[in-house]
Amino acid sequence: MSARTKSRKRALDILFGADLRELPIAGLLDEEAARAEANPQRESSWLYARAIVEGVDSHLDELDAAIRAHAEGWPLERMPVLDRALARIGAWEILYNDEVPDGVAIAEAVEQAASLSTEDSAGFLNGLLGAIARDKPSVTVETGETV
Repeated sequence: MSARTKSRKRALDILFGADLRELPIAGLLDEEAARAEANPQRESSWLYARAIVEGVDSHLDELDAAIRAHAEGWPLERMPVLDRALARIGAWEILYNDEVPDGVAIAEAVEQAASLSTEDSAGFLNGLLGAIARDKPSVTVETGETV
């Protein structure tokens, strides 16, 4: 498993936990930072995981707006918590991280959904993130800004 894949899994754990327990993302990020400091061998996956979580946290409203706009028939609140976290990670990588090709962001989310979530989650996330990537140049968020 690549360091980036491990990082995405760590970010997923934090975002899933925060959403499920209705806790601030920043608080769980601080807890994970303390664990990372205590386990230097995990450093290779920590730096990108932190970047993902901080990015999702700072762009949460924009990411959720993009997801809502592209999740045909699925209100964000009705999505399984795991799928919502994967969608946020994938959307952040697509919209805000130029270092990751859109196809890689989509494939990573789909792979995690296939192994961790419901039977239909992989296909749903593939379509959702594919639509966000397709519309990336013109994705307009609720704030009226183009991402």
